[in-house]
This record gives sequence, structure tokens and C-alpha cells, in this order.
Amino acid sequence: MNKPIVEIAGTGRYTPERILTNEDLSKMVTTSDEWITERTGIKERRISSDTETLAYMGRIAAEQALEEAGLAADQIDTILFATASPDRLLPSTACDLQAALGAENAAAMDIGAACSGFIFAVTVAEGMISSGKAKNVLVIGGERLSRIVDYEDRSTCILFGDGVGAAIVRPATGDRGVVSTYLKSDGRLAELLWRPAGGSSIPASAESVEDKSIYMQMAGPEVFKHAVKSMTDACDRAMEMAGLTGDDIDVMIPHQANVRIIKATAKHAGMPMEKVVVNVDRFGNTSAASIPIALDEQIRAGTIKKGDTVLLVAFGAGFTWGSMVVKW
Repeated sequence: MNKPIVEIAGTGRYTPERILTNEDLSKMVTTSDEWITERTGIKERRISSDTETLAYMGRIAAEQALEEAGLAADQIDTILFATASPDRLLPSTACDLQAALGAENAAAMDIGAACSGFIFAVTVAEGMISSGKAKNVLVIGGERLSRIVDYEDRSTCILFGDGVGAAIVRPATGDRGVVSTYLKSDGRLAELLWRPAGGSSIPASAESVEDKSIYMQMAGPEVFKHAVKSMTDACDRAMEMAGLTGDDIDVMIPHQANVRIIKATAKHAGMPMEKVVVNVDRFGNTSAASIPIALDEQIRAGTIKKGDTVLLVAFGAGFTWGSMVVKW
């Protein structure tokens, strides 16, 4: 197994108070609890209020991670905020978080890799630390997807929720830490899962609101097919680079897209479901936040213990996908 360059020294999370159940959705769009559960495994998701911005949620999650790592905000030298639903396009949500947190010594930037964003951001942190450009990096995965979902579109509104997860990445002090990473993208498939309007090519306008191009759009069956193929490949690559097999993995945390994708990925990786973390039933698909939220839950529940080998794997819009093996 490779000697780690970086370790995850602390984690945190924030999920909004409001719960939107399948029963609630059945009153908004033609669907039912049975239909959603059978196809996705989702029972409910969290929806942010007007005051629960990404910067607000990120600050709370970051403070938890800092406390666990034994660091003060002014000791953070880099903030990487992975998100596909920033509070605003300019400036970055990472800069807003820096101000809210009081991390006056940090450089801050957003990373756009959708659901794979947390793995991409941790990998960027690893590169910065290995090059000597950073020492203590705050990595955030956070989304307010409820703000860019059309609640009359059954193919998307049943899936997505809001939340934030945080991690402190710092130089490894021993055998504990990230032992392999794998990242990949295919921009040719962008229009299978995208938000056509809202950027500079098609600015927000009355027309883009009227034709609903301002909202996320997804070709569900095609995304499912590519997600399973890409996530299984990513699992293979990360384990191969770490010199491991599925038998060596103690806990697998996949992106929480839907339970069918999770089960298919686990089966290919040779991972029994009792080793696989599933919380999509409670939070839905929170994109870049799904892995760090699940990671923090498992750490605080004691499911992930010192010495465990953890496999993280994700797939998202772009398309992007990635994986990471971490020795805890």
C-alpha cells in the first residue's frame, strides 16, 4: 500500500432542518412514495431555508471539522469549496465562507465537479500540500440543489436535497491517510445531466425561467448506465493503485445518487452491502455533499474506526467521476 501524503484530520456536516418527504412531493407532482422508493430508495430529503445559505451551512460544518482537528480558523491556509449550486456566481462561495469563518489567512476558491466534487477537491488539496503550497486545507462539499430544481419535473425533483460536509486535509503523520486517488471526466456527455441556462452563454432571463432551462435537466436512463459503468471502473482503479481488492476494504462510501446505482457498484467491486454506507433514503442526492456528509456520520457513529480502509467513489455531471482509498 502506498505511503499517504495527506490525511483527513477532522470532519463535520450540516443538513437543513426542513424535511421534504415523498408524501409531500406526491402533493406537488404526479408521483407516490412507492414509486420513488422503488426506483431510488429515497424516502425524504432536506431543503434549505432562505437563511441556510451554503456559506452559513459551510461555516457550521467547518467549525465542527476544525474542532475535531484541533485547529483555529486562522490556521487554515486554503479553502476549497466543491459545489454545483453556489450561493452566487461572483464571488465564489469559498470566499463567502472564508469571511463567515474568519479564516483570514486562507486562499479560497470553488471547485466545480458536481457530485464528484469532494473527491476532486481532496485530490487538489493533496497536490497543494505535496508541493508545499499549503499545510492545512479546508475541503467543503456543499449544495442547495433545491434552488435549481423544477418541482414540476418528476425526473429530477424527487432526487435532490441540500446539505454540506467538511473535512480538514493536512500532511500525513504516519500510515494514516489517502493512499490512492483516481479522477476522470468526459465532457462529451454534458447534456445528459446539465443546467442549460444561468451562466454567461445563456444568461438568466425571463425567457430561461419561462422555458425552465434555468433548472437542472437529466436523461435518467442514460445517466444511470454511465454512472454504474464509471463508478465501477473508478473502484477498480483506486483499489488497483492501492494494491488492494474488495476483500481489503472495510467501508465503502459511494455517492448517494440512488440505491440501485449503489448496489450495482458494490456488486461489481465485490463488496457486500453490509460494508456499504447508504443514507440516500434520508438525504436524497446531495451531489458534492453526499460523501462528506456520509463520512462524518460514520466517523461520529463509530462505524469507521482507526485502521479501517475506506473506499470513496462518485459520479456526477460533466460527466465526472473519481475514487479514493483512505486508511483511517
